[in-house]
Parts: sequence; C-alpha cells; structure tokens
Amino acid sequence: TERDATSWSKSKLKEVLVGLVVEGEAGRCEISDLKHVEGEASCNSRKGKLIFFYEWNLRLSWKGTVKESGEKHKGSVEIPNLSEENEVDDTEINVSKKKGEGDVLQDLMRTEGTTKVREALRDYLKALKTEFTLGMILPTKATVGEDLATEQKLSGNTVQDSDSPESLDVVGVKIPTVKILMREIFNSPADELYRIFTTKELVQKFSKCPAVIEAEKGGRLQMFNGCVSGEYTELVPSQRVVLKWRCRSWPDEHYATVALSFKDMAAQTELQVECRGVPVSNEDSTRQCWKKQHFEEIHILLQQSKDNME
Repeated sequence: TERDATSWSKSKLKEVLVGLVVEGEAGRCEISDLKHVEGEASCNSRKGKLIFFYEWNLRLSWKGTVKESGEKHKGSVEIPNLSEENEVDDTEINVSKKKGEGDVLQDLMRTEGTTKVREALRDYLKALKTEFTLGMILPTKATVGEDLATEQKLSGNTVQDSDSPESLDVVGVKIPTVKILMREIFNSPADELYRIFTTKELVQKFSKCPAVIEAEKGGRLQMFNGCVSGEYTELVPSQRVVLKWRCRSWPDEHYATVALSFKDMAAQTELQVECRGVPVSNEDSTRQCWKKQHFEEIHILLQQSKDNME
C-alpha cells in the first residue's frame, strides 16, 4: 500500500515551523510564515515494513527586533532540499535578510535559528514516521488469530480448550521499522578496517569495553557491556560483514539486519552501513550509536596507530 503524505506534510511543516521563536543577546526573532512549499512525500508499506520518500523545497519568512535599539528587521530562510537522501544535520539551510542594518539578527538566525529549524524538521520527520503512519502496518498472524478466536466465541465454540495448542500460536506484534543508510570514509586499507570490526582486541580498543567477538558464521557479538548484541551471519574478508544486530532497549527478540560493505579506495576505505528493520522510535539513537560510538572512535584508533608508527 502507498499513502500520499503531501498535503498532510504541508500542514505539519507549517505547524512545526511557523511561530518558532529564537531569542539571544542580540534580540528576538520569529518565523512568521511558510512562504513557499514545493515537493511531495509518501509512505509505502511493503511486506509489513514502511518506506518513506520525501523531497521538499521550503522558504520561510522571519521577522525580528534588535534588543538595544528596538529596530525591526525581516528576512528569509531557504531549505532547498530536505529529502530522505540527506541527514537533517547535513541539510542545507540558508538565512538571509532584507537590505540595511540588522546583521546581529541575521547572525542569531544563522546560529540559534538554524539549530531550531533543524529540530523542527526532525519533529516533522518523526511525526511522518509515527503519527501519519498509524494503521499502516499490515495485520500480522497474531491479530488474524484473535479475530478467529472472537468469531468462534460468538458462534458458541469455546476456544479455551487447553488440548488444542494451535490456538496458542501467538506471533510477535509487528513494529514500524526503518532502513538506515550511512557512509563514512576511513584512512585505512579495507583489510585493516575489516579487522577492526572482526577482531576482539581491536573492537575492545575502539569501544573501550570488554566485548565478545566470534567472527564466524553463527558466531556471537556483544559490545558496550551488552548494550549491543547479535550474531554474524555472513563474512567475506576485507569486503563484507552481515550481522543480526540489536540494542538492549529494543523490543525483546527484535533484531535488525546490519550489512557492512568495505569499498577499497587506494589508501582509504569507504564503509557503507545498511541497517534494515530498525524500530522507528530508535532511529536517531541507532544513528548516534554508529556515528559516535563506532565511526568517531575508529577514526581516533586509526590516528593513534598512525602516530605510533611515525
């Protein structure tokens, strides 16, 4: 099933952006209007998973008052390309103002204002993935079973029959999930980067915690004091690692599939990370886990080993 989220998105974007107030030493600004909204959004449900598409070109108006002089100034905020291909943090946001004084307000909008606009865009995306999609997850075996049981009760057959174990066939509730794609370039050949993900000593070095790393098909993985766990399902040395992967805070027994692809580029390697089946509510924390606790720490580890060699 596919649902068009365009008109819903237009009113949601207006709701989260218009009226945003930015205050600082220099004065106070407010987003006064959503001048221009061009684009579309939709959500597909495929095999019980939700896939989102959105692409927006936005122009906002802002007005502000300088604290000291009480002067009033106006300007605009352009967001030329908000889409699923870019992180909100990497999305371009351009602040400009009408000619004349008021640079202090423009600076305030460029710093604090941009941060607040990004937060509002995140709120829109969160709402798109939760509020808009209510009722879009397809019914699972469990709900079908419940309907059947209700029907049998109505027709006078009792189902509380302990001799029929098949009536207890309860399947876990489907939760809305997303796919996360991330890319990072490391100053290291692919075989070395592959070892960092598959060697216990190196994993413990960058994660700064004891780890269980059994890098073979069906082998266990445990990191960050058990906050992350899973198992290896595929290993192609220097090229690819596939894992069943979960965070401790996720619903019980729910795993994402994480594929790490190592693309050799002379002295560097591009790592592509694809996480399928991440619970919608854990999307941000999962990104942060990879960015902060994996990528950033591996960069530091590589730099240290380079310094030691020199």
